[in-house]
Amino acid sequence: MSTPDLNLLVTLDVLLAEGSVARAAERLRLSPSAMSRQLARLRETTGDPLLVRAGRGLVPTPRALELRERVGRIVEDGRAVLRPAEALDLSRLVRTFTLRASEGFAESFGPDLIARLSGQAPGVRLRFVQKPDKDSAPLRDGSVDLETGVVDDAIGPEVRTQALFRDRFIGVVRIGHPLCREEITSARYAAGGHIAVSRRGLDKGSIDGALNALGLERQVATIVGGFSTALALARASDLIASVPERHTLALRVGMHSFPLPVPTPELTISLLWHPRMDADPGHRWLRGCVRDVCAAT
Repeated sequence: MSTPDLNLLVTLDVLLAEGSVARAAERLRLSPSAMSRQLARLRETTGDPLLVRAGRGLVPTPRALELRERVGRIVEDGRAVLRPAEALDLSRLVRTFTLRASEGFAESFGPDLIARLSGQAPGVRLRFVQKPDKDSAPLRDGSVDLETGVVDDAIGPEVRTQALFRDRFIGVVRIGHPLCREEITSARYAAGGHIAVSRRGLDKGSIDGALNALGLERQVATIVGGFSTALALARASDLIASVPERHTLALRVGMHSFPLPVPTPELTISLLWHPRMDADPGHRWLRGCVRDVCAAT
């Protein structure tokens, strides 16, 4: 059996990432005809068409989808092997890192994190972007370096995760709210008007399940997409916001917070990144800074 041309792995990685012969050719600085010949060689080598015509574009075959993540890891591992090892000089590091997180995380942990980064590496800038969903594509394509959040089945199977801290839901109302004056029982809590938080617009969650088990039901007056909005509404009304405690520390200043009178599961907030960034010294340093800040706050 002849030894396969391992250079084809790089070509395959780019083709599967771009899904286009023309874009792959441009990225590898080849002519479209040369890239077409490379695709023909890949098809012959793998025994699979890999990319097939669908309308005006190309779509991957099941075999291509199976190979995509494996090939990406192999190519990145190969680059890491051939890359000269260099000690990270933070004083000379010039780089912008993108962290995708909720507004609550940015406001509660952002100031300390920015101070730590600028103190150790003045040339580093941190860009926070909002988290509208749990799609792992931004981590895969490199538009996001790190992400924080709760890990669930929506996270890509290849994404690396590390727990940062545990959190729990608490209730929050404005100062002077009737719930500030007496013991907060499950019945008093349920009887108030509530703000539900759901990116998908749902009005039921774990809190409702806990109340239902006691024969109670809360009245949801409005549904919002984030905890920051929920707290802003609660600050200016008699509505009750139920939010993660540590995640919203900075957002709750000047408000009355209380433990929920019903049991709810704790949350584990984790750090997420793509494995291709494992060996990157700057990325490793950033991950360490995020862990240290979360542990200290």
